[in-house]
Amino acid sequence: MHHGFKLSVEGKIGDGCGGERIFYIENETLYAFDPITKNSIVLLQGIKDAYSIQKSGCVIMIQTKDGEVLFNLSTFQRETQK
Repeated sequence: MHHGFKLSVEGKIGDGCGGERIFYIENETLYAFDPITKNSIVLLQGIKDAYSIQKSGCVIMIQTKDGEVLFNLSTFQRETQK
């Protein structure tokens, strides 16, 4: 899926959190983009060397060179880095 963002994943309606929003990484920062308002908000900074992003329910999983970063959309907290 391509929305003009290099690394992105789209939330699905009814999947728990972030329905229809696009979550993307740019300049080591995770953003949520709302296509209705056309606004982006910063969710998490300091994500180095990301190469993959996925979403399952309220958790965004980001693969980096050094491991996995999990971000919980329901608590707005980084859960862990393996």
